[in-house]
Amino acid sequence: MRNKGLIIALTAVVTALCAYFLFFTYVSRGVQQDAVAYATQGGKLDERQRQHYLDSVWRAPVFSFLGADYTYRDVRASELGLGLDLKGGMHVTLEVSPVEIVRAMSGNSKDANFNKALAQAQELQKTNPSTPFTALFAQAYRTIAPNDRLARIFANTTNKSRGIDINSPNEKVIAAIDKEEEEAIDRSFNILRTRVDKFGVNQPNIQRVKGTGRIQIELPGVDNPDRVRKLLQGQAKLEFWEVWRTDEFGPYFNQLSEVLTAKEAAEKLNGTAAATPAATTDTTATAATAAAGDSSSLASQLAKNKPATTAKADSANPQQGNALAKLFTMPGALGSNVRDTARVNALMKSPEVRNVLPANLTFLWGVKPDVIEGQEYLQFYAIRKSREATAPLGGEVVSDARQDYDQGGRPEVSMQMNPSGAKKWQRLTAANIGRQVAIVLDDYVYSAPVVQAEIAGGNSSISGNFSIEEAQDLANVLKAGKLPAPTRIVEEAVVGPSLGQEAINQGLYSSLAGLVLIMIFMAVYYGKAGLVADAALLFNGFLILGVLAQFGTALTLPGIAGLVLTFGMAVDANVLIFERIREELDHGLTVKDAINKGYARAFSAIFDSNVTTMLIAVILGFFGTGPVQNFAITLGIGVLTSFLSAVFVSRLIIEWLTKDKETSSITFSTPISRHLFKG
Repeated sequence: MRNKGLIIALTAVVTALCAYFLFFTYVSRGVQQDAVAYATQGGKLDERQRQHYLDSVWRAPVFSFLGADYTYRDVRASELGLGLDLKGGMHVTLEVSPVEIVRAMSGNSKDANFNKALAQAQELQKTNPSTPFTALFAQAYRTIAPNDRLARIFANTTNKSRGIDINSPNEKVIAAIDKEEEEAIDRSFNILRTRVDKFGVNQPNIQRVKGTGRIQIELPGVDNPDRVRKLLQGQAKLEFWEVWRTDEFGPYFNQLSEVLTAKEAAEKLNGTAAATPAATTDTTATAATAAAGDSSSLASQLAKNKPATTAKADSANPQQGNALAKLFTMPGALGSNVRDTARVNALMKSPEVRNVLPANLTFLWGVKPDVIEGQEYLQFYAIRKSREATAPLGGEVVSDARQDYDQGGRPEVSMQMNPSGAKKWQRLTAANIGRQVAIVLDDYVYSAPVVQAEIAGGNSSISGNFSIEEAQDLANVLKAGKLPAPTRIVEEAVVGPSLGQEAINQGLYSSLAGLVLIMIFMAVYYGKAGLVADAALLFNGFLILGVLAQFGTALTLPGIAGLVLTFGMAVDANVLIFERIREELDHGLTVKDAINKGYARAFSAIFDSNVTTMLIAVILGFFGTGPVQNFAITLGIGVLTSFLSAVFVSRLIIEWLTKDKETSSITFSTPISRHLFKG
């Protein structure tokens, strides 16, 4: 055999690499078993404890090799992953909201016809899901305003670069919206892919559904669906806002209390609620009495299912002694019990409240509740908005974000801003020394620290009672960037571990059964040469799994099917070779000459069959998606490894067995097969 030294060296290198990467899989499985043992108490597995254990060793060394320490994170990145059908996990289909894209391009137009057309298009899409939203919107607008042109709404400075001016026909405007929507979907796809890649899931699969605005995502091994939903649907709209002091917005709350009290009194005079003489002077009694009357009154909504007691006075709650105190009951701060947040939201949207509060005052909830005396409370933050309703500083200035720890060892998110953002952040902090600055993500306040001094350099951090994984997710979302439009989950499926385990068992049992039958046949039919083929076959399986691990490809059920097909192809190559050797032996050649001629003359047939199979694998891998693509990848790798093992490795073993021997003990038939199929 020519170039024997090169083939031996290549085989040794590939074998070492495969063993190296498969060892990572072995170590990872060991760590996961340790986590299960740690979290199992009394025969019950606590998923939170298991995840806590894995988080604790995420950056900790779990084994050493040649003086280098490898963390669990390093191990997970290099292990052989299992697909969704084997490991279980989550399948999600997301849709990018075209409504928000149209609104943004119109500059959030308040035009009545425009908004009516948007609403009508949304209704039409429920019954026409396959029709593009822009086509439905154009149809609705033509119906509502047949003589009006969309350019009147969309001709603004933002859309000037898109070729839209006041004279643009409707068709050109719709075409520009279509193009922007397609680009928004592409940007969303790239951002979601970045988020998913940083999520820590092994072998995720994300792809666009052609011809739609939908994106399919598969996350094997995910056991926390809520965390996935937050990660995928969060728009990552990061903003930094100034915060009102209590003494600044307190008078507005007192005025609001007077307005509500007067309204309740007027309702009682009109007979809409049962009144008592004391009702107009005691806010608590007013609210409680109104609750028994007209359920539509604001006082009734405030007092509904609430005890008729007055909250204790608190310097942080300027509204004490009025009906608002029955909702804002958080001790020591302006906030509400979690169960009352819906009623607070309804109150803040009411005309009475909006007429009292100034236009530059809005309220946002904190992102995580505080547990006080066994009750969960959410803090309410008074945000100072500008005339343009734009934040002094936005998330576009964040150049890097990472999970870190504060001085107390608690997880936080550290951010680095670009030069432009660093200057704005310095000006913002300099103007708010001694005041709070709220860090807001997707309209939730993550933290509102008091600025102690001007901050230069563009470094800042977000703290908020995070767990390690929450801080990691937040850093990943900020680093990936803001989605151009909100996304919503239109389809979701969680594959449980029991279904995954059943699929694993079925796939393994069928594969092992096929492998064992093939190996028995080869040993029975070809004798010692068949045993050599069996050794090459096992080596081939080892190579396939090792290469899959090296290239980060997950093993799935279709992949197992490709694996079994590869075993058949490898055996087929050995059958061709051994049959040619038997023919040469029957013609009177020595064993060594028969081996040389058998391998040489079978080579072309084996090469041709492998080339055609590789072409099929390439075509399936290029045009296929999901399971088809995974089958193609495994098949393609198997074609290469089976060619190496069946043609070269098996020959090396056979030549080693016959080296320097006048008579070889190796046989290519058995008493059972020696005279079969003669003639």
